Amino acid sequence: MNDMTPINPNKQNPYLKGLYAPVAEEVSAQNLEVVGEIPNSLHGGYFRNGPNPASPPAGMHHWFDGDGMLHGVWFENGNARYRNRFVQTQDLSSGGADGMPGIFERSIDVAGRTVNYRDTANTDVIYHNGKLLALWYISGKPVAVDPHTLETIAIENFGGKLPRNVSAHSKVDAVTGELVFFDYALYEPKMWTGTVSADGALTHFQEIALPGPRLPHDMGMTENYTILHDLPVIFSEAAIRNRLWQIHVADQPTRFAVVPRKGGEPKWFEFPTCYIYHVINSWEEETPNGTEVVMAACKMVPNGFEPDPQYGPFAAMADVLALRAQPFIWRMNMQTGEGREEQIDDALSEFPVVDTLKAGRKTKHSYHVIFDDCIEQRFSGLVKYDLETGKSERHYFPKGVFGSEPVFVANDDGEEGHLITFTSDLAGKSEVHIINTSDMSAEPVAKVKLPQRVPLGFHGTWAPAV
Repeated sequence: MNDMTPINPNKQNPYLKGLYAPVAEEVSAQNLEVVGEIPNSLHGGYFRNGPNPASPPAGMHHWFDGDGMLHGVWFENGNARYRNRFVQTQDLSSGGADGMPGIFERSIDVAGRTVNYRDTANTDVIYHNGKLLALWYISGKPVAVDPHTLETIAIENFGGKLPRNVSAHSKVDAVTGELVFFDYALYEPKMWTGTVSADGALTHFQEIALPGPRLPHDMGMTENYTILHDLPVIFSEAAIRNRLWQIHVADQPTRFAVVPRKGGEPKWFEFPTCYIYHVINSWEEETPNGTEVVMAACKMVPNGFEPDPQYGPFAAMADVLALRAQPFIWRMNMQTGEGREEQIDDALSEFPVVDTLKAGRKTKHSYHVIFDDCIEQRFSGLVKYDLETGKSERHYFPKGVFGSEPVFVANDDGEEGHLITFTSDLAGKSEVHIINTSDMSAEPVAKVKLPQRVPLGFHGTWAPAV
């Protein structure tokens, strides 16, 4: 009798195993065990998003296909509680959408709409207008989530006025309370940018023409401008068939469009070809020659790895996900049109964060993850940069322990503070580590024991006193 058991196409997929394996349970836990002491100044919630398939993938699975799951830890009076919940998107696989396509699959029609890939809201999470917004990399429907419970509220459409979608890495201006967002389409030579008021009303939406379709990842925001990225990477059906998902067009320059936040013509600046995943921060500086719009970001460099045959058909995916980047600054003079590129450091780092209360204004410090020397995307430490001098200080996790993108919470003096990050180890245990930024090399001031493993994931945010 022939064995008719289907062959599992994901047997060699590294992003469904070990540190990345999904968790099935939605857990709530109070009064977590703490080693050390949680600073009383920490009053709020640390939230992190990431992919977590709610049902076993049936076809070729890309890490970005996993259903969104939020993990949260709340701090108050030196105590901590934990909760994790699935983001209830319209494409949640456990909600009957198991046949929805992933990145490696062809488009299908579902209920009158063309679906190119499952919209998982698994990439980013930001805090705006008293709600968390879970966002998807390839520009999807933002999902509003209760910051007290992590229960999904609804798809957020800003009072029915949102014309299209919202991409991950849209920004919140803590001074004005505004959400500044961008949107793009894989097959159209266009990009869009918009603004939502502090109370959730769409106040601006603008289309920006491009030479062709693009696959940007992030944007910059200053007090008066947004910075959109026209980068030489595109989405390609041919690349998908070769398990690459995206391709690089080397003969095109990198271009940044500096667009007035309240609307107006973009001013374009050209730089040598590169790709950028994540922006550190952006701001404006007055110089004798006029206003410079400044953007600090992590510029990609070759990762140095060879495709690993142990990953089989997922070797190309693993290679693309092995992010390696260096911190740079781009200066764009709004009067002269001059652009300059400056390197901050030649060390590798990524997933940068700053004090969210100062986003869009000049910041002295930024905090990045340090990559483990491994083709799989895992973080063995954190680095603190002085963006003015390029000096850095490092904090390494214990061997076999890997962190997440942290958040920075400032002390009352506004300059130093604490980094908060989820960690997971090879034994299947997870903690939250709290690190004093004035002494990066020291042991964490507190380690909070978690009731279950937190799979490695993507981006996080801090919400004060929620």
